[in-house]
Amino acid sequence: QKHLVESGGGLVQAEGSLTLSCAASGRSFGNSAMGWFRQAPGKDREFVSAINYNGDNTIYLDSVRGRFTISRDNAKNTLYLQMHILKPEDTAVYYCAARSASRDASYYSTNYDIWGQGTQVTVSS
Repeated sequence: QKHLVESGGGLVQAEGSLTLSCAASGRSFGNSAMGWFRQAPGKDREFVSAINYNGDNTIYLDSVRGRFTISRDNAKNTLYLQMHILKPEDTAVYYCAARSASRDASYYSTNYDIWGQGTQVTVSS
């Protein structure tokens, strides 16, 4: 059974940094594109960043580009999201997701078929 588990969330002050991790188990995700999404209270889930199967292509939400960096270590079956210069509007539950049947990064949540349970990120002002 394919499984994704996020970690690394927490409470941080504005301008601070956090690194999220997403550990994949149950199968190798080396041929799968993966992504990060987030959902703030009362809002729809939104795309944050995604990476293709080998890390050669990354895409970002405009508001996080330059502050967040997505990366992956296929040998460890782990996805990362380094977040810097955090803002209160970054507060949300962050989810990692995988496209089990595609190597290509996508902005659209409907293209991802495996999801983690999420990790809370809270940025105080």
